[in-house]
Amino acid sequence: MSAVLLTPPALEPVSLSDAKHFLRVEHDNDDDLIGSLIVAARMQVELQTRRALIDQTWRLIRDVWPRSGRLPILPVPLKAVTAIRVFDADGTVHALDPEDFDIDFGSAPAVLGFARGAVRAPGKLTAGIEVDIAAGYGAAPDEAPEPLRQAIRMLTAHWYEHRGVIGASGEVAPIPASAAALIAPFRVLSL
Repeated sequence: MSAVLLTPPALEPVSLSDAKHFLRVEHDNDDDLIGSLIVAARMQVELQTRRALIDQTWRLIRDVWPRSGRLPILPVPLKAVTAIRVFDADGTVHALDPEDFDIDFGSAPAVLGFARGAVRAPGKLTAGIEVDIAAGYGAAPDEAPEPLRQAIRMLTAHWYEHRGVIGASGEVAPIPASAAALIAPFRVLSL
């Protein structure tokens, strides 16, 4: 299953002023750099945890419905399934009502459940199913879990201090163990 970000977060879980305070940077010369490091750190935390920290919308694309009748939905936390579309071989789109599906919001990942044979099978061989979702902890930075916000601060600081490539083989600065420890409890495992 592939996923396409439709609407990115409107803001970051850690503000520029918060990151600068954490870094003890009092000048504005590095604001663009620090801002880009915050975005990169948020993306790294979201990638490692398979979570959306600030509200965003995604399109999940599948070729076929799973035989199990259970479609895992990532990223978490799932707020809503906003649209489900199935495509015929000729490209005709059939909208399905999300209300006709059982959605387990409590699981991580959330699960879209359906009765086998009760959903329209796609006629298109690839990317025949699209599921649009809203995910995230909320629209405000303080709604994201504080340990993950702290991991973003720590990654931003680490990358700010280690801006260049390190090591002879060209590897970049690894994630500090303290940030990895904050991220670990929030990882979502595959089904």
